[in-house]
Amino acid sequence: MTASDEVLPASATPSPQILEEAFEELASGMELPAAKRDLLRSMLATVFALTHVDTDVGDLKIADAAFGEMAEAFRVFRPYRSVRKLTMFGSARTRREDPVYVLARDLAARVAGAGWMVVTGAGPGIMQAGSEGAGRAHSFGVNIRLPHEEGANPFIAQDPKLVEMRYFFTRKLMLIKESHAYAVLPGGFGTLDECYELLTLLQTGKAEPAPVVLVETPGGTYWHGWRRFIDEQVVRPGYVSPDDVVLFKVVSSVEEAAEEVLGFYRNYHSCRWVGDLLVVRLQVMPTKAELQDLNRRFADIVVSGSIRPASPFPPERSGNDHVELPRVAFRFDKLHFARLRALIDALNECTG
Repeated sequence: MTASDEVLPASATPSPQILEEAFEELASGMELPAAKRDLLRSMLATVFALTHVDTDVGDLKIADAAFGEMAEAFRVFRPYRSVRKLTMFGSARTRREDPVYVLARDLAARVAGAGWMVVTGAGPGIMQAGSEGAGRAHSFGVNIRLPHEEGANPFIAQDPKLVEMRYFFTRKLMLIKESHAYAVLPGGFGTLDECYELLTLLQTGKAEPAPVVLVETPGGTYWHGWRRFIDEQVVRPGYVSPDDVVLFKVVSSVEEAAEEVLGFYRNYHSCRWVGDLLVVRLQVMPTKAELQDLNRRFADIVVSGSIRPASPFPPERSGNDHVELPRVAFRFDKLHFARLRALIDALNECTG
């Protein structure tokens, strides 16, 4: 019998009473708001459910390692949650003398100069270019442990903002979850995997709206060739909507990339759900005429009512969630997220 075949005894499955007693003992002395208490109870129930007699040790090891990796990454990123971040993806094989490396390095330096931080996979190639350009003070690394790689690149190695991970899925979660924009440079299967997953999350609303720039050097063919494939083999047969191409932009210079990334937040700030309303926080409230134009152009994604000015809602006030910002609210159809991105672009054109 291997370790993955071992099972826990039936007695390891607790009764609801034992579960509640364990929760109360764990939570005693902790001043937790009701929402956190409920989540803690739910998490504890999930952990206990994993000890069911039919759960093998291999499954438990995966769950334990993944949970530990996420907890450590949350701890590292937590002090910097208020700082905007750009995640950079690209080939680990790109050499420092390659113009693509130089472009990635200069883009990282440009956004770091604007007060952003840069998140990379901490390895060589494009990841190293991002860390080098941003500088150690403005860099995060989420490294994957691979047998054929030596570890983190010298620009992020041994930094307290470096996280080491065993699993690609936890690593991708953190590379996407913590960022406000994404730059994807030419790369292999891993880069394309990250690009497609990112676009899928944006397309389905599983990630917050954010700009994605697909970056190559002037005259390059990598992303332009990819775009032809998308247009001819993906959009034309109807596998994705023509609207979905608004979720990314192919660029060939630092200036274009920085304009797309930084410009996304020139008026748009953030959004959240309050009940069935999508609340969009802004720097400047659109004028009455601009709101009328927005309602005309985007009526197709408003289920009922209209896009209207709103005051902070009670859940926002209770959490002090950017209550100082103006906002609009509407009943979004929760389906056409590319159209929502187009609405954000239109809101960025509003001058108030």
